[in-house]
Amino acid sequence: MNKNRTYRNLVKKNDLVSFNVVVKETDLFIHAWEILADKTTELVLKYRGYVESYINRYPEFEKTLKPWQINGPAPSIVRDMVNAGNKAGVGPMAAVAGAIAEYVGLDLLSSSDEVVVENGGDIFLKTNEPVKIGIFAGKSPLSLRIGFQIDSIKKPAAVCTSSGSVGHSLSLGNSDAVCVLSESCPLADAAATSIGNHIKSKADIPNAIDVGKNIEGIDAVAIIMGDEIGLWGNLELMPVNSRVVSA
Repeated sequence: MNKNRTYRNLVKKNDLVSFNVVVKETDLFIHAWEILADKTTELVLKYRGYVESYINRYPEFEKTLKPWQINGPAPSIVRDMVNAGNKAGVGPMAAVAGAIAEYVGLDLLSSSDEVVVENGGDIFLKTNEPVKIGIFAGKSPLSLRIGFQIDSIKKPAAVCTSSGSVGHSLSLGNSDAVCVLSESCPLADAAATSIGNHIKSKADIPNAIDVGKNIEGIDAVAIIMGDEIGLWGNLELMPVNSRVVSA
């Protein structure tokens, strides 16, 4: 989410090892049972390649801010991005970071029973115990001071964050953080963008929460703007310390 990735200094998960993989714009920070940098690089190249090839065929796919319709064959990662964007009412590229995090993470599970993949504030995780997520919200006084617990023991989970005040991702709103929980990382990514687009001031938080409620497949939403926070869904806020995964 931010250029210096300073919030990654707070990312810890038990005794898992951590490593970083960068391929073009994709910058992953990963926790697993062992360092799997080479395999991760291959996976990133594979899935980026699918998206890049589709963009070469349909250049507007990369630029549109509106839902996309697929005509003809498309790789599964592109289809997931499109489906996520359509559910959230945004363009498919709003889901690309979450999609890459999820596809890479699912493949890494064949080599590590626990995996946490963070891609610019979008997190895919499958762990053997609950993980506390701290919300990174830029200059907000609430940033990295509050969080919630994610249980991905039985099945993978995703938490994605969009911001109108932090980072380089496109947002039409002014929120410090919109954090979305879902079983789908592409959907959580697209939904965070969609919800964030509706926030110009603190008064917009209730309406933005309603937007999130109406996106099928979203489990919870947390919105931070300045010193105010809006919540919906099955999550409970808690104070955080240095042993958190940061979104």
